[in-house]
Amino acid sequence: MRIDILQLVDGAKLSRGLTVIIDVFRAFSLACYLFDRGVKEIIPVGTTEQAFKLKEANPGAILIGERNNQKIKGFDFGNSPFQTRDFDFRGKTVVHTTSAGTQGLIHATNADEVITGSFVNAQAVIDYIRAKNPSVVSLVCMGYAAKYPVEEDTFCAEYIRNGLRGDAYDFISIIDIIRNTSGKRFFIPENQEFSPKEDFFYCMNLNHFNFILKAERNGQSNIILRKKILKPTELHKEV
Repeated sequence: MRIDILQLVDGAKLSRGLTVIIDVFRAFSLACYLFDRGVKEIIPVGTTEQAFKLKEANPGAILIGERNNQKIKGFDFGNSPFQTRDFDFRGKTVVHTTSAGTQGLIHATNADEVITGSFVNAQAVIDYIRAKNPSVVSLVCMGYAAKYPVEEDTFCAEYIRNGLRGDAYDFISIIDIIRNTSGKRFFIPENQEFSPKEDFFYCMNLNHFNFILKAERNGQSNIILRKKILKPTELHKEV
């Protein structure tokens, strides 16, 4: 199994084989929490205009997204797992657009299969890849606003790669590194309205979920994220 770690939108475009689009802060951590709260499906889109069009066609849809970390005007929620915690998402469709994560899903057009990745379901991602045993795995780190690499996404890619190889990885040691680098923004007082400190801990909640999120295209060319719970036969299968 060849494992490539790639960066940003260019990396998504270059991805091949079974591709994992990684966005720890916060798109694909949030997506896992939303499915755990009962969301039916998530439709990731690249632009706010696409999101509003889908909302017009489906008035019951919930709009979630950010630009510059802040909630988009006219959306129901920003990109925060903490701030969405009390809403009843059961049976709802969410339309989701972010500066980084959803852009990676849209541009991974040459991949054989696309799933999302974050620390909250990293082991499930590892188990799924082991069970599929593809010849090529692309781990795409979407970075900050898809403009430059960040610690949390690259560390998450390394965690998944090491898990696939059976190599140890010191997760505890990287928490402080992330807290004092790319994660610093969650602890700035003036950011609490849109990037609350609780989001840091939600997103660093290692292996909290036992499912993966798979991106599928429907007949209208929209991408739909769906939850896939691993079967017992897929758990911890050796490559």
